[in-house]
Amino acid sequence: MALPTLTPTSTTSAITLPETGTIGNVAAACPVGAYNESADFLTGALTQVAYTYKKLGGDVLDIEMTEQNVYANYEEACLEYSYLLNLHQAKSIMGSALGGSTGSFDHKGVIKSGDALSGSNVALKYPKFKFETAFRIGETFATEAVVGGTQTIYSASFDSVASQSDYDLQQIVSSSATDSTMPFYNKVGNKRIKVRQMYYVSPRQMWRFYGYYGGLNVVGDMSTYGQYADDSSFQVIPVWQNKLQAISYEDHLYTRTSHYSYEIVNNQLRLFPTPSSVSPEKFWFRFSVDNGDDIWEDDYESGQDGINNMSSLPFENLPFDSINAIGKQWIRRFAIALSKETLGQIRGKFSGVVPIPGESVTLNASDLLSQAANEQDKLREELKSILSEMTYDKLIETDKNMTENARTIIADVPLKIFVG
Repeated sequence: MALPTLTPTSTTSAITLPETGTIGNVAAACPVGAYNESADFLTGALTQVAYTYKKLGGDVLDIEMTEQNVYANYEEACLEYSYLLNLHQAKSIMGSALGGSTGSFDHKGVIKSGDALSGSNVALKYPKFKFETAFRIGETFATEAVVGGTQTIYSASFDSVASQSDYDLQQIVSSSATDSTMPFYNKVGNKRIKVRQMYYVSPRQMWRFYGYYGGLNVVGDMSTYGQYADDSSFQVIPVWQNKLQAISYEDHLYTRTSHYSYEIVNNQLRLFPTPSSVSPEKFWFRFSVDNGDDIWEDDYESGQDGINNMSSLPFENLPFDSINAIGKQWIRRFAIALSKETLGQIRGKFSGVVPIPGESVTLNASDLLSQAANEQDKLREELKSILSEMTYDKLIETDKNMTENARTIIADVPLKIFVG
């Protein structure tokens, strides 16, 4: 009977990376499948096998991983590149995109079929700038300052009563809101009103200007434009002076002509001083109706459906066919770093020195994992740094600097001397 051989056979792994891959294995090996419909992606993933084999020394050493590992890493590199590019674009356009159309996405990050934005490739489009954030904020301030905005301003009045200084404006409006002839009919109910302005004389259709030569308190109409004062009737004056005159007129109305002051607490008006007689007969006030402070109401005044943050931007994964040579080289480098991470994790299953017939092998799992982490961080920071200089506001700043530099150069160029 033959004796069994006692010489052990020891190998690190029975599986090693082939020098080339197989196109038919690519799609099934990609966990997400985000790019499986792109023939160029399948080809790119296939060539990544040969690239990885050469970069990691497959001609000299065994690489204990499968071609499927390389395909999965290549897909992850594409998704990482798309993620960073979409983040960059989101920073540039978020202010203009707020309130715009969003979409519904599947597990791959692709807009679902049948969605209004399906196939639109929004991430590749150069958007219109609408400054939605600034406009929304401006509209709110304009409403509060009663100089515009989107909220309807109503007016109402009440009869003054001699020796009475307190009036309930909320009750006055609520009782009038049941009158169908009122513009705020059925718009108040139990909603709170916001009083915007108090006055007791309807604004007169005249202007009061204060000029250098016309004297103070000169009253004129729109045709005489200052009652024949030299600076307002017969001279061409700058717009800024008209503006100062209008400001002075408004200041005069609010701080000099009125004999009354008031305070409003919880829409309860108190006049100072208490009217001693029925003069004026009526007090007027402008107000808006509170919509209940529901910021999510689906109307233009309070809120609207659509994009409200980065997560609702209709950005799909960047189409692989639209990624240029710069992007594809970044993807190849990042996929190599991911493959080093995979190989380091596999080799980390073995401890330190592994015996083989007549020799021993020291595995470099920790070195591979360290290199992989550093290279991935470096590639991410490299791409982020480049993209940070390409946001739309930075591009405008670059154009501005170019224009200023060109102006400086032109200023130093001597003009030609004309000889008649």
